[in-house]
Amino acid sequence: MRVITSSTQIQPQSTARIMMIRPMRFGFNHQTAASNEFQQKSLADQTRDTAQQTAREEFELMIDQLQKAGLELHIFEDTDQVDRPDAVFSNNWVSFHQSGKVVLYPMMAENRRLERRSDIIESLGSDFNVEEVIDLTHFEKEGKYLEGTGSMVFDRRYKIAYACLSPRTHREVLDAFADAMGYEIIAFSASDEQDRPIYHTNVLMCVGDIFAVVCLEAIKDPDERLMVRSVLEETHKDIIEISLDQMRHFAGNMLMVRNLKGEKFLVMSTQAFESLTPRQKDRLDDYARLLHTDLSVIEGNGGGSARCMMTEIHLPVR
Repeated sequence: MRVITSSTQIQPQSTARIMMIRPMRFGFNHQTAASNEFQQKSLADQTRDTAQQTAREEFELMIDQLQKAGLELHIFEDTDQVDRPDAVFSNNWVSFHQSGKVVLYPMMAENRRLERRSDIIESLGSDFNVEEVIDLTHFEKEGKYLEGTGSMVFDRRYKIAYACLSPRTHREVLDAFADAMGYEIIAFSASDEQDRPIYHTNVLMCVGDIFAVVCLEAIKDPDERLMVRSVLEETHKDIIEISLDQMRHFAGNMLMVRNLKGEKFLVMSTQAFESLTPRQKDRLDDYARLLHTDLSVIEGNGGGSARCMMTEIHLPVR
């Protein structure tokens, strides 16, 4: 593969500007459960009456932490008029790029397609330059999906998108994204202990500027595992491996951000933080301050964690 040299790296990996959606009808989504082994089906009945209230509390604690860290948050309200149980996971339907491009993605679950909101893009357009909207949602008619930065983990500095293929991540849509955005796709297969496909790439890996957290154990094919490792090494990443058990606790679902002063943070859930070994924490702390908050109800019902709740805004500021 061709690796872009450091002299051409103009895109920062992290941003201080994050879009988030405050949940209004959060709960266990039965339409997504068949392909998401991270959803705890036992919680569907246990938390039916309390999931929204507790998820709202977890959300507020997380945004309070991020604001205290000095991030610029663009928070939008969901509505209780539409059934969008996963609206809090805004990173799946849209991504914002430094080129001024906005990408809309095809979603597998029909009720998740309701999360796409033109009013949010229009609102952000008053603060940021939106040059073009690339709409990939027509692939839904063909049963082909690509769920944003859940399906892909970007190395924005090198314009590489890592993607584990699954029912929610189709190779043809990956190629369409690559053609539109000029990204190189590093595609592979990944599965858990029972050989069930990992539904989203961002639960098994996180790419920072000079480090990467990855569950290489989930990539069962030796050649694909070597490929992923090699690309990470060629792009000068310190590889911090996590186990399948740590992945199960969302240790791969992290996001590196920075505040308006340029200070770096690695955001994760408390479950993810507690699953890390002291050595892993020490290594990660060399690159960013570790921030974590309890997201147990959001994780258990939704099958996603801290990274899934944050949509990075890399658009140019007006």
